[in-house]
Amino acid sequence: MPDLTTRPGTATRLRTASRLLLSTGVRPSRLLLDVTPLRDSPAFRRLWLGQGLSQIGGQMTVFAVALQVYQLTGSSAAVGLLGLAVAGPVVLFAAVGGSLGDTLDRRRLVLVTSSLQTGVSVLFAVQAFAGLRSPGVLYLLVALQSLVGSVNAPARRAFTPRLLPRDRLAAAAALNALTMQVGAVAGPACAGLVAAAWGLKACYLLDALSFGAALYGVARLPAMPPQGGAAARKLAGVGEAVALVRSRGELAGAFLADLCIALVASPAALLPAICAERFGGRPQELGLLVAAGAVGGVLASACSGPAGRVGRPGRAALICCAAYGVAVAAFALTDGLTAALLCLAVAGAADTLAVVFHSTVVQLSTPDRLRGRIGAVEFVVGIGGTQLGRLRGGTLGALLGTSTAVLGGGLAAVAATALVAAAAPAFTRYRAEPAERADTAETTQTAQTAGPTRAAGT
Repeated sequence: MPDLTTRPGTATRLRTASRLLLSTGVRPSRLLLDVTPLRDSPAFRRLWLGQGLSQIGGQMTVFAVALQVYQLTGSSAAVGLLGLAVAGPVVLFAAVGGSLGDTLDRRRLVLVTSSLQTGVSVLFAVQAFAGLRSPGVLYLLVALQSLVGSVNAPARRAFTPRLLPRDRLAAAAALNALTMQVGAVAGPACAGLVAAAWGLKACYLLDALSFGAALYGVARLPAMPPQGGAAARKLAGVGEAVALVRSRGELAGAFLADLCIALVASPAALLPAICAERFGGRPQELGLLVAAGAVGGVLASACSGPAGRVGRPGRAALICCAAYGVAVAAFALTDGLTAALLCLAVAGAADTLAVVFHSTVVQLSTPDRLRGRIGAVEFVVGIGGTQLGRLRGGTLGALLGTSTAVLGGGLAAVAATALVAAAAPAFTRYRAEPAERADTAETTQTAQTAGPTRAAGT
């Protein structure tokens, strides 16, 4: 390594660059991921670490199931049906899951559903060890996993606002986005190595084991009944949550902003065809194209320090949605692999930051007693929009050609972003100030419940 002390020109340039950054009020450390929530809350730290390990295991199962279905059928359409097996239970049962999350102790509910998810992962391993060779069994297990997840996810999403103060929620959203993107990169990579060495059954077993970390993180939490009194005796209805979304433009805008990316512009379903048309169709190039967006997401999360200080997260989310559309449109016009990977990485970074910003708005705008049901809406929009987006992309690609479909999706996302800004001005104007309180009594109760628990180191 060269010695900078013997290179006065280099040292001078470094000092000059540092002074320029400081003169603009930007400290390099403030650009990095804000890990304050992990430092301040041991409970959130355990929850985050457990969820991160489980995310990697879950992506290993996603990889293994898709590969096993293709090995059994030799059909891409059969692999595509896995999306329907995921989306169907989410659309049908997420509302029930959200209602349960606003009726029961959320910690206990997530412990039960996470245990059931562990059992389904074990069943995946059992069918692989037994050599059943039945796509129908795989579809059934995927649907069962999705059904349990549609109950688990809304209740789990309500944990973070109870463990952290309001001014830490944006940083927590960035940390959670990081685990998703790392899982999207590390999960398939690990699954490929494990499957090559020990077979798909090992991927399923590792996923089941990874749930142990998630269960530990949840088990150490305090009780999490919905705030505002004892848990309701009868199932909470969804009407109140729908009324809240209709009455608060910032919530409607947050969900519409998510659809600008997931439903309108995602090119995921067209990547295999684009790889075959432009880059030779080899698995290596396809793997790079698939991973590029997640790599961009990881980098965006790692440099998301300023996200927690953005005063208007709704406006920032829409800017990210428009940037995503521009990056996808640019990807449609590129011929070189390096340029294509760069465009997809930029799109992945914009997607990740958009999720951080619109999730911040949702968490800050939702009273605790409705977080389960609003979380269910967010879950349906995210999962359902993604699966329908894949269907849209594949259909338009077959009708119009892949490049035209990708270009049209990117430009449509920019137009959709402008429409959301016009239709939901409350989302654009929403200010995420720590002093803002949707419900003063609820905030006070949260501090009384979570504060002593964190201090005790649970």
